[in-house]
Amino acid sequence: MADRIEDIVLRYSGRGISKIRPYLPENYISETAAAILALPRRTVLLTTGFYIPTESGAAETDGPPGIYALARALCQLHFRPVIVTDFFCRGLFEPSGLEVIYLSGREGRGDYRRLLDSLRPVAFLSVERCGHNGQQQYANMRGYSISDETPPVDRLFEMARLEGVLTVGVGDGGNEIGMGNVAGALVHEKVLHDPCIVHSDKLIIATTSNWGAFGLTAALSILSTRNLLLSFRDYMAFLDSIVRKGCVDGISRKPQMTVDGFPPETEKEIFDLLLVLIRNMLGEWAAG
Repeated sequence: MADRIEDIVLRYSGRGISKIRPYLPENYISETAAAILALPRRTVLLTTGFYIPTESGAAETDGPPGIYALARALCQLHFRPVIVTDFFCRGLFEPSGLEVIYLSGREGRGDYRRLLDSLRPVAFLSVERCGHNGQQQYANMRGYSISDETPPVDRLFEMARLEGVLTVGVGDGGNEIGMGNVAGALVHEKVLHDPCIVHSDKLIIATTSNWGAFGLTAALSILSTRNLLLSFRDYMAFLDSIVRKGCVDGISRKPQMTVDGFPPETEKEIFDLLLVLIRNMLGEWAAG
């Protein structure tokens, strides 16, 4: 029997996130895709950008490609994607014609209120964006605070969720927005001692957050009966563009064409497996 999408995106899991799978619905990615497709075709907010401490500071290569893939898919599904991030992601998405709003960290609840009122989002998707922990701090996987460099997009996310906006968190380590759903499990399974406590309506876990976003795009493809997954060539071109703009691998902290240490060969394997799954479900004519 072919692997599920959830099996594919959890391949090569080395940091323990696969231990959390029993705490989620069996088809957690497909269920998330179905919830998105049931929404009115209006604005969808997306956020990413995980700060990596380098000489001048940078966003990591995990997250922006996943948001890029989802934004492209949402456009094809007649949603209006709007990316909300910070200035460490400046210039990553505009060349693709995507709308971007930058938060400085000085915004207050009133600013968030005006933003939600003006955009009226039906969903808010987060891919590899740090959320606050129980100490109200933003911390990386090494346990170091990155609060001063992390505008609290998660507060906007929480406000939207309280108002009935569908919220989706995608993460791979435990400190990302949405991991509040399984915070107790993350501690119990010794994945992360002090995880994020921000909840989401739907949670997607994966070996890298990008893979979780690609898996969600594959599920959207299958349920909408059209291939929405970007090609591996397009992915590598986008990855190259953001590395040239300063994004770094979150493990090496270097501007290189890897994500969490995974080389292009491994990334291509994941893409190929997802594409085979789409083709098997839709047929060659639909997968393109």
